Amino acid sequence: MKIIPITNAVGDIIELEWLRQSETVHRQLRPHLPSDYLARMKQVLSGGAEMAIAVANGAVHGLTVFRIQEKTFNGRDLYCDDLITDETKRSTGVGNALMRYMETLAKDRGCDTFSLDSGSQRTQAHKFYFREGMTIPAFHFSKSVKNSSQ
Repeated sequence: MKIIPITNAVGDIIELEWLRQSETVHRQLRPHLPSDYLARMKQVLSGGAEMAIAVANGAVHGLTVFRIQEKTFNGRDLYCDDLITDETKRSTGVGNALMRYMETLAKDRGCDTFSLDSGSQRTQAHKFYFREGMTIPAFHFSKSVKNSSQ
């Protein structure tokens, strides 16, 4: 398995064709992404996010979207927006490889923490994160502020 960065450290897309090929896997976690996947991902990546994919046998088996943030409560943090393993490739080391990639990157970039959020219904994912040594230090609260008539 090989981890391929899709962006560089400032979010520039350096592997456009691999980005295109990652859409099917990405939609397994984020089916609500707009039909123009590339346009949306260009927006996300231009806003400071980075992306990398796990590839084996010429196919995307998983991906991560992440960003470095400076926070008051935990310092410099590598925050993972999305971590997805193709549903047909789970329990084959894809998620672990992506976690190791992000942990190494976090250390290399001087981060204090590596964090992510996971939907409360995703109990299988939680078991994986616990096995990977992650803990739950806080609850994440949110409230939609988007006008429903838009």
